[in-house]
Amino acid sequence: MATWANLGLQDSSSPLMEQLNFFHDHTLLILTMITILVGYIMGMLLFNKFTNRYLLHGQTIEIIWTVLPAIILMFIAFPSLRLLYLMDEINTPSITLKSIGHQWYWSYEYSDFLNLEFDSYMIPTNELETNGFRLLDVDNRIVLPMNNQIRILVTATDVLHSWTVPSLGVKVDATPGRLNQINFLINRPGLFFGQCSEICGANHSFMPIVIESIP
Repeated sequence: MATWANLGLQDSSSPLMEQLNFFHDHTLLILTMITILVGYIMGMLLFNKFTNRYLLHGQTIEIIWTVLPAIILMFIAFPSLRLLYLMDEINTPSITLKSIGHQWYWSYEYSDFLNLEFDSYMIPTNELETNGFRLLDVDNRIVLPMNNQIRILVTATDVLHSWTVPSLGVKVDATPGRLNQINFLINRPGLFFGQCSEICGANHSFMPIVIESIP
């Protein structure tokens, strides 16, 4: 979960989020190199006193500064596309969970079992235990097995919501009348916190998600 002064991404708890972390660092490194290069060139332009009266065109340098950015963009585009396709890939799921967004709580159905469904509300601050997390803990957690392919079907009953768990790299829009699905695998036990990430009305901030991963 996110902690105070945490400027980076959360620690990954799924193989996909691990890849997203690597891609973030890879892209950031490229951006840093571009920023340093452009800053250096701008500094040189500002502070040098050289002139060349006969410089009318420079085809070589123009080819270089057209081709080089295209190659750099390919270094960002190919890993990005690979990840996009991996995130959409649906492997054979061991368990299916249906998540339904309401104003302002989530309800869940374990589709593989008969009559296993429940609502999940945020625990109000005045009812919270001393070891609970304010605005993040819920009365009924989702319990899922680790090291298993899990399919989540997401929809809503009223307005747009978004089912998001950052440490698993999962973010799915919950749209009324539409069923979206996503696949993930949790590779360690623990509690994973998320929140609705689509502004859905007055209590948008008060519909958290808690996944309890068990061996």
